[in-house]
Amino acid sequence: MTAFISLCLKNARLDLLALLLGVCLGWSPCAPALAESAAPDISSLKFERSADSVLLSANVRFELTPVIEDALLKGVPMIFVAEVELFRERWYWTNKKVASAERHMRLAYQPLTRRWRLNVASGMITNAAMAVALNQNFDTLADAMAAVQRLSRWKVADLADLDLEQQHLVVFRFRLDTSQLPRPFQIGTLGQADWNIDFLIRQPLALETLK
Repeated sequence: MTAFISLCLKNARLDLLALLLGVCLGWSPCAPALAESAAPDISSLKFERSADSVLLSANVRFELTPVIEDALLKGVPMIFVAEVELFRERWYWTNKKVASAERHMRLAYQPLTRRWRLNVASGMITNAAMAVALNQNFDTLADAMAAVQRLSRWKVADLADLDLEQQHLVVFRFRLDTSQLPRPFQIGTLGQADWNIDFLIRQPLALETLK
């Protein structure tokens, strides 16, 4: 009887080891893929001049994680923020900030119409600000996200505030603003990579070369 019990325990341990090995082999290729697909990137960042301002165009590339998509479908709005700062470079002192701009984009799902609404404003989108914000409606999440990720000829500075003969530094940041989520979600996102959409780019800008 003792030998039989020992044999059963040995077989059980082997079966458990095989199960764990199968889980590891099945999941290991997926982890890097998820990490890579969630990493944000920017495919282009272009500046141009108009008669009296500096305009920015960019295409931001990232994928929403299943956690964020699920929250959207449950009616939780997501706020994406694009921020630009222009600094005049000074060799004798710290760089001087001469211009800045923000674009807040509130994306929400409308369950009754099964459509997506995007509100765009130059500051935080409160209930009062939504009345004057730019509003767009989309049939699919893919179409709505394409509008979020595409910045076209966005005015980020007045030429009058810049020295055209001086070198400038541009700091561009794009992020999901989790601080504007409902309080329970803010607590749940702390330290969670699934909610991390945030990247920053610094690059020099010579205004005299802009078209």
